[in-house]
Amino acid sequence: MPKNLTLIVILFSLFLFILVLYLLRKGRIPVKYALIWLFFVVVIALVSIIPNLMENLANFLGFELLSNMILTLFIAILLLLTLIQTVMIAGQKKKTILLIQELSLLKKEMEEKK
Repeated sequence: MPKNLTLIVILFSLFLFILVLYLLRKGRIPVKYALIWLFFVVVIALVSIIPNLMENLANFLGFELLSNMILTLFIAILLLLTLIQTVMIAGQKKKTILLIQELSLLKKEMEEKK
């Protein structure tokens, strides 16, 4: 990898690291999701620092082209993130239903007291 590209990727990973820490500090993302993003930041930094790491991994896994492995990796990451989001949405739906039921019971109690 050319030195200019290595420097750009390292700067990008540093920017992403600072952004995740900022969002975590402001309470915009939970710690468990910040850890996932920080893991990806470390992976990005390692890939840029260690030359030929991705090529050796692609050869080991049997990919003919590095671009095929990277594309497969990105698709797998997006599927994993979609699964995580689906689980979160399902949990929020259950909580919303529970809150609606509790609110309805409270309204009924208030009407009975009048």
